[in-house]
Amino acid sequence: MTPERLQEVREAVQEADGVVILTGAGVSAESGIPTFRDPGGVWARYRPEDLATPGAFSRDPRTVWEWYDFRRRTVLACTPNPGHEAIAGLLLQRSDATLVTQNVDGLHQRALEEARAREAKPNDEPLPDILELHGNLLRVRCTVCRMRADHREPIRTEGVDTLPRCPDCGALLRPDVVWFGEMLNSATLEASFAAAASAQICLVVGTSAVVHPAAGVPVATLQAGGDLVEVNPTTTPLSGRARWTFRAPSGQVLPEILAAPD
Repeated sequence: MTPERLQEVREAVQEADGVVILTGAGVSAESGIPTFRDPGGVWARYRPEDLATPGAFSRDPRTVWEWYDFRRRTVLACTPNPGHEAIAGLLLQRSDATLVTQNVDGLHQRALEEARAREAKPNDEPLPDILELHGNLLRVRCTVCRMRADHREPIRTEGVDTLPRCPDCGALLRPDVVWFGEMLNSATLEASFAAAASAQICLVVGTSAVVHPAAGVPVATLQAGGDLVEVNPTTTPLSGRARWTFRAPSGQVLPEILAAPD
């Protein structure tokens, strides 16, 4: 990661007409977020596929919510790292920058909120949208109606009657994440591919690039004639197609290549 190489990428990003960033679990791992399958005490005996499904929630919503409450508390104990902060800074600086993430931990959103506070921007000023392909642990949605809302409070899991209920219709609320067997939100997916197709630069950060359809987002930039920047300690199926590759943690690289111009 020579200074000349960093400067080259920094200038390419600054001069690009449209930038899209695709992030995966590697970005949040630097904040101490365990991966989806990391053991967590009592939860080590469960397979995620046995809990993160509509069928599991229908059969035993209390146990599913108990697991998600454990995951939520783990996430809320972590904080955004320099990689999240660099991305947040870019989104606040540029209206032509788009973030697409596979992560559900909400750290990108928290980084944006903290960046706005540091810049003393009004709290009623809308933050840039984040295209969350797989949803967000810190939101809930109704199992019956269209109600959806942020939710960071602890979940009471003593019984089904204490689980979160929809304020509009009274039905059970569920985590606003995409479960096994469910389709991704079509509007979010379409917006992600549209942003990628119109961007001159796509940064692929901390993702294995093997989970579809997310892995197709950088390809849309390539097909439109744009360039890829890959930031990942390990090689991926996209490595050979990236114009610039950085084999280092995103928290080290992104603050350098996304730095605001002097």
